[in-house]
Amino acid sequence: MTPTAAERDALFQAFARALFRNDMDALYAVVTENFVWRYHDGISAERVLTGRDAIRQHIDERKAFFSSSRFHDVVYHHLPDISFMTFRVSETVRATGERREQQGIERYTFAGGKLATKDVYRKPVAG
Repeated sequence: MTPTAAERDALFQAFARALFRNDMDALYAVVTENFVWRYHDGISAERVLTGRDAIRQHIDERKAFFSSSRFHDVVYHHLPDISFMTFRVSETVRATGERREQQGIERYTFAGGKLATKDVYRKPVAG
């Protein structure tokens, strides 16, 4: 079952809230048990995250590396079987104070009314 646009918006809101709180139980209430998160930030090698521990470690690493991270211009685009999120993000490296600006797109698929995959593609904004 592919969720409706309204159901997807609710999934994305719950997903974001769970990530912000680092709440794996809440996260796994809206993703499939075999959820796969692929992450490429345009700077480091792509990472493939599977399972609660890998996702929690990724979140913890990002919080340790960045002192701030703010998303801007977030827009969801719903197609029949997939959704995309476009965005800009401003981040500050904790150790150096370096500010990074990136733009990106995330591609989501669904299974059983939940999020099945999240593919993140980001690249630095040309300065």
